[in-house]
This record gives sequence, C-alpha cells and structure tokens, in this order.
Amino acid sequence: MAVDILTFGCRLNTAESEVIRREAEAAGVKQTVVINTCAVTQEAVRQARQAIRKARRENGEARIVVTGCAAQTEPGTFADMAEVDLVLGNAEKLDPAAWRRVAGDNRPAGPAAGADFGLAAAEKIRVDDIMAVRETAAHLIDGLEGRTRAFVQVQNGCDHRCTFCIIPYGRGPSRSVPMGAVVSEIRRIVAHGTPEVVLTGVDLTSYGQDLPGAPRLGELVTRILKLVPELPRLRLSSIDSIEVDDSLMRAIAGEERLMPHFHLSLQAGDDMILKRMKRRHLAADAVRFCDSVRAIRPDVVFGADLIAGFPTETDAMFANSLKHVEDCGLTYLHVFPYSPRHGTPAARMPQLPRPLIRARADALRQLGEARLSAHLAAEVGRMRQVLVESAGLGRTEQFTPTVIAGGRPGEVLSARITGHEGTRLLAEAA
Repeated sequence: MAVDILTFGCRLNTAESEVIRREAEAAGVKQTVVINTCAVTQEAVRQARQAIRKARRENGEARIVVTGCAAQTEPGTFADMAEVDLVLGNAEKLDPAAWRRVAGDNRPAGPAAGADFGLAAAEKIRVDDIMAVRETAAHLIDGLEGRTRAFVQVQNGCDHRCTFCIIPYGRGPSRSVPMGAVVSEIRRIVAHGTPEVVLTGVDLTSYGQDLPGAPRLGELVTRILKLVPELPRLRLSSIDSIEVDDSLMRAIAGEERLMPHFHLSLQAGDDMILKRMKRRHLAADAVRFCDSVRAIRPDVVFGADLIAGFPTETDAMFANSLKHVEDCGLTYLHVFPYSPRHGTPAARMPQLPRPLIRARADALRQLGEARLSAHLAAEVGRMRQVLVESAGLGRTEQFTPTVIAGGRPGEVLSARITGHEGTRLLAEAA
C-alpha cells in the first residue's frame, strides 16, 4: 500500500484529496492512510473518529494521518487518539513540503505508536493558524482518476460568520485563484479527456473579491466558456443566491454549456431563524432568485442545504421552511439535523430536544423525496443530454442519475427519458 485516502464532506474536500494523493505519492510517502475530515456537524467528527479506529484495525502498521476541517478546528481531539500518528492542518495538507517531511519522518508508525514511543499528543500536531493564510495556490488537478468530471478549486475560505458554522475557522479567510490560472488548468483537464468540470469553493459566489479588479464569479464562468470552447459542460457547486451577480445571471441565460443545476445555501425558510443564523438573505430573496433564474432558464433544477431544528425554531417557523421548499421549487434537499459546534454563537442559544430535531429532519427528507419524485415524473418524454459515467449509468444536464444503455464513460448521449425507478431516470439513446 502506498497512500490510501478516506474523504468526508464536501466536493472541495474531494478535489483536495486528489491533490493530497498526488503530493504524498510524489514525496515518496508509503504505507499511509490519510483521513480527510469534515467539521460541518458533530456527527461528521464522530464518523471520522470511527473511520480512524477502523483504519487502524485493518491496516496494521500503516501510518495514519488525519487532516481536513475537523483536524484544523480541533486537532487535539485526533492527536489524543492512540490510533493517530500525525495531524495536519488544512493548509499543510496541500503543501508538498509537508508531505516530504512525512515521507522522511523516522517516527515509528502503527498501533498506538504515540503511546508506545512516548510521543505526546501535542507532538503529533502540525497545524498552523489558518486565519493567517491569504492566498489559495492553484492546487488544481488534471481530472479525477476513473471519473468523468473534475472538481476544480477556484476559491477557499469564508469571510461570513453564520452563527451555526465552524467552517471559517477550518478554512480561513476567503481567497481566490486568479482567472488565468483557472483557465489554464481547465484546458489541461479537457485535453486529458474529462468532459465536465465543476467549480468548487467554500463560498464560491464570493469569488474574486480579493483579486485585483475584484472580478466576479460570472466573469470567471464567461471567460472559461469563451477561452475553453472545447469544454462540453461546466457546473457550479453550492452557491449563495444573495451573492449572485448580473454577469452570472447573463451566463445562466445565455450559456448552454453552463449546466442548469444550482445547489443553494439556503439553510432555512423562516425570516427570524435566518436572522438568528446571521444569514444575509430573507426567504423572499431566495424565492425571487429561483423565480428569476427559472424565467431565463426554464430547464433549471435547484437543490439546497437546509438545517432542521435550529435553536429556538418553533413549529410555525419550521412550517415556514417546509413551505419554502415548495415556494422555491426545490428538487434536491441536503438536510442537516442541527448539531451544536463548540465555539459558535448558536451553540449558546436555547437548544431543541434531539428527538424533535430528528423528527423535523425526517419531515424535510420526506418532502425532498416527494419533490424528487415529481421531478422524475415530469422528465418522462423529454430529450436530455446524458453524460455516461459508467456502464449503464449517467447524469442529465440537471445532474439527475439516469440508467442508459450504450455509450462509453465520458461520452455525452442525446437520449429520450422513458420512465423512472427509485431515484433514477430511465433513458434510451436517440
């Protein structure tokens, strides 16, 4: 075994795991399991700890390195685990020098190495101050091995302070990759045969505010599509609707290669809860955005992040969030049962009982299932362009999973939607 990576959390983590693999292998790291963690909920941290214990049981003498957002925000939690040999911060995990140091580290690895060799937990930690980081290097990739799309990091960090969120302290301030570097890397990705690129970031729609001239995300999208005409499909990861600029709206209206699927960071549909979350939009702003996009791009499909059971949420407030799903016309729901994160203002607010939080999360998920079923039924009879991802499976422009016969991975097939089963469409190539 050389380097095995277990990834938790967002698409940005997925992209960064490929950078970790590349840099670690280039440095000569061997017999190492890297756990790239997520800090968005306490459950994500629990799952990471569980994965670490399993990795130790299954990998004997391999070195276990923990990194990612949870490692950045609470390094001691992982350094205290006997199974862990090293904790790397979010900046360090992308640094070639950090991996050269790991490769040259003569410290013994294996079960309880820290305990057996007298290594104090603090000595396992290599985590610097993420808030001091001011640049995002172009740690972009040439395509994800064995996949038909590449996630390209164009932005990192966040300058906002939502009351429930620990991520700014794991990712640092907002910073962007210059447009020229992004275009150059996407050209390389497309030259390697990858047909779809997904632009990712922690706060993607804040892109460019730290760059000379303060370009906006819409300008980046327009430049990519203009200067890389051979790119078949471009997608955006999660966006904040209140930050969407006019240039992005023009791109949505006029650029067919910008896929009509947008995942929104909404979090709630009640104005009082949104204010207590310290969000920068009201429910009506989100509805207005969805209506505006649907008017200029009728084939659009929306997903959204929603938090169930935020502190102080009443039954009436939660009912507003349920109604918001319908008002915005959402199709894909990513539901988070509220989880208090130590150090955040929301953790000090009056908390709801865990059973009530779980019940509200279940209600949102059931509504999401109904919305998805309605979308699948409405697709029957339509013509879609399906990107084949593997034998018999692909995705439409709206990112809907589709069963389709024929085609090679990476090929885009014109297909008619003939039906649906479960959460997938059924299609026949035209």
